[in-house]
Amino acid sequence: MTTAAPNTTRKGLPGRTPKPYVHPYLGGALLGLVLFLAFLLTRNGLGASGGLNRLTAAVEDLVVPGHIDRTPYLLKMAGGSLNPLDDWSVPVFIGALFGGMVSGLLSGRTKLEIIKGPNISNRTRLIMAFIGGVFFAYGARMARGCTSGQALSGGATLSAGSWVLMMCIFAGAYALAYFVRRLWN
Repeated sequence: MTTAAPNTTRKGLPGRTPKPYVHPYLGGALLGLVLFLAFLLTRNGLGASGGLNRLTAAVEDLVVPGHIDRTPYLLKMAGGSLNPLDDWSVPVFIGALFGGMVSGLLSGRTKLEIIKGPNISNRTRLIMAFIGGVFFAYGARMARGCTSGQALSGGATLSAGSWVLMMCIFAGAYALAYFVRRLWN
């Protein structure tokens, strides 16, 4: 009895060949349509950091409600009888999270993997990803929006602050790339 070598070109769920990606121009046009519909139907654009922030405040309100009532930033969204989940950004965040997961499952691209360069360990890659995520999440709250909220929604409304933020993100990424390139080579 012989066993066949595993098919290393196949990704995603076992036995499924991944579907091709959507053409970038079509994807961009569809994203623009979704953004237009978001503005039309909700009077708000797209964004994720606000929803994540409100989910965090809801958990914090369950665990340490006294802290919420002593912190002015949190008091505005969850203090007293306010429900932090009563905001348009929460269903947008949850929908994007689960919509992306369902899309990945249906297209055959969902799998657990750690993408990294050959010169670092999985542990180092995960630590670096966590640190980068913390910095980016903190920066998103300081900038009053994440890249989807600032770049897509703010950029579409020609907000000067959103354009400046995105140029700073690109400049920061290029400047930092020099120092972290060894993690990918």
